[in-house]
Amino acid sequence: MSGERGRPRSFDTDVALARATEVFWRHGYEGASLTHLTAAMGINRPSMYAAFGNKDELFRRVVARYAETDMAYAREALEQPTARAVIAAFLHANVDALTRTDRPAGCLSIQGGLACATGNGGVAEFLAASRLAGEARLAERLARAVTEGDLPAGTDPAALARFVMAVSEGHAVHAAAGVDRAGLHASAEIALQAVPHGAARD
Repeated sequence: MSGERGRPRSFDTDVALARATEVFWRHGYEGASLTHLTAAMGINRPSMYAAFGNKDELFRRVVARYAETDMAYAREALEQPTARAVIAAFLHANVDALTRTDRPAGCLSIQGGLACATGNGGVAEFLAASRLAGEARLAERLARAVTEGDLPAGTDPAALARFVMAVSEGHAVHAAAGVDRAGLHASAEIALQAVPHGAARD
């Protein structure tokens, strides 16, 4: 209580989080120093600690914000009427997100956890859990498609969801390596050929 002294924050929290997102995205958790983060956010360390906690807590806030804003397309894709449309919408929107000119290339959830030292293993685990949660939501939607006859009865929705996520995560690595949008969209189209057709939609 004594630390706040009743003074309002002199910075925009959302802007600060957006700037921190870019630092973590470009440099990963390991490579983003507190000095680099606070400089980008335009605040000092005491202000960062007061507003966001330590570096780990700040990173988790950044990932939550990223999931809510930059990954909104993943939730929207689940609303498509067929499994094939769900997967097509997700993969193509993912390619667009990975190759935006106003964002670092690639994906925060992939770039952020690369090359974490043993002491920061929890960061990689946190990001992996976040990606697996998205995979589980996709698998649930694909299971519904099997029930509805939109996918063949023998389809394994968990395996299909895992395949789709593996493609999207591979695209993230390739985007960060400089593969262009058109090339990744072409790859997404090839992946879509692996999606089986159900009797209800043939």
